[in-house]
Amino acid sequence: MKNGLDFLNLLNCDVSLKILTNLEDPSDLVRFSAVSRSWRQFVIENGLLKHLCRRMFPQLSRVDHVNELCGTAKGHAEAGSSNFMEWEALKREHRVYAFFARGCLSFAPRECIYEAIIASSTDNDPEEGIHNTLEPRDRVARRASYWSSKGQSNPAVPETLTYRLCADLCVITEINVRPFQAYFQIGKPIYSANSVRFRMGHVKSCMDNIVKESCQDCGNEKFAWTYTSQEFPMAQENCLQNFRLPEPVLCIGGILQIELLGRVQRQEMDSLYYICVSHVQVVGRPLSPAFGIQTFEHSEKFVLEALSYKQPTSPAQSSSAPTLQMRVRDLEQILNLLRGNVVDVVEYGYEWEIEDEESDEEDEDEDEDEEDRE
Repeated sequence: MKNGLDFLNLLNCDVSLKILTNLEDPSDLVRFSAVSRSWRQFVIENGLLKHLCRRMFPQLSRVDHVNELCGTAKGHAEAGSSNFMEWEALKREHRVYAFFARGCLSFAPRECIYEAIIASSTDNDPEEGIHNTLEPRDRVARRASYWSSKGQSNPAVPETLTYRLCADLCVITEINVRPFQAYFQIGKPIYSANSVRFRMGHVKSCMDNIVKESCQDCGNEKFAWTYTSQEFPMAQENCLQNFRLPEPVLCIGGILQIELLGRVQRQEMDSLYYICVSHVQVVGRPLSPAFGIQTFEHSEKFVLEALSYKQPTSPAQSSSAPTLQMRVRDLEQILNLLRGNVVDVVEYGYEWEIEDEESDEEDEDEDEDEEDRE
C-alpha cells in the first residue's frame, strides 16, 4: 500500500481473488489480512483461509460448520441484523481456520497411537494379540512380542489392524510397520505382507461393540472411512519400514486401519500362509486439545470445534498409553521371574535359540573366576 494506494481498490475482485488463492502458506494470508481493515475484510468475506485449508486437506470438505467453545467465543443469541450475524459467523470461521492451519503446520509431531482396537484375525489370543504391536521390542523377557494372523491356504487373503489415535483430529505424515521374524523357527522366516494400504476415519457405533467383535471385513461395517491411501509395497525384511504419505492427511475421528495385502511366507509346520507384525508406529500432529469434532449419525458431515486457542505443550512420551502398557508388561515379566514361573518357551514346535546368550554368560563368569584367582 505504497503512497496510500490500495491495490485491492485498483484491481477488480476476481483478479484479487486469483492472486490470493495462489498463496500456499496460510501464514501469508494471515499476514495479508493484518495489513489493513479493508484487506482483512476482503480475506474474511471471501473465506480465503477456509478454502486454503480445504486445498491442504480435502477431508475438510465434510465440515458442516465450525463452533468456538473457548473463551473468545461470543454469544450466538446476540441480537442484530442478518448482515451482522453473517459477518460474525464469517469472522468466527476465519479465526478457527487460521488457528487450525497454524496447528497443522506448527504443533509438535509425535507418536499418535493411543490404543490397539482390533485385528481381523489372531492365531493365538492374547499371546499373539494386536496389543503386542505397540511394543517396540520383538522380545520381552525372552518371549516373542508380535501379532500373528490365522493361517490361510490362500496367500491372497488380506488382514487388517485397527488402532485408535490419541486425538479425534490428527495430521498423519507417516506410518511405520515392522514385520516379525520368527527367529525360533528353522530358517528364521519373516512373515511380512506383500503390500500395505492405510485407511483413516471414525467409528459408526459404540466402541465397546468393536472391541468385542472380530470379523474379516470389520472396516466396512464398523467404521466410516474418510481417507484411503495408495498401495505401498512391503519388503520381506526384519526392520521398521517407513511408509510416508504423499501429502499429510487429516484423520477425522481418530481411527487408523492398516490393510496387509498378500501373504509371502508359508509356515513349514502346517503349510499355511501367515502375516506377523512386531511393531506399528504412526507419526503425525495431534490437534487435541485445541480442536475437537462432533459427527452426525448417518451423515458424512461433522462440526469442527475450536476448544482452545492456546498452543498445546508437547506431552512427555513417558506418559503415553503405549509406553505405560510396555511398563506394565515389563513389571509382569519381573514378577514372573521372581515367582520362578518363567520357563524356556517353545513356539510352533521350535525351541528358542538362546544358547548363544547362555554361552556368552558362561564365558563372562569364567573370565571373572580367572581374575579372582590371579
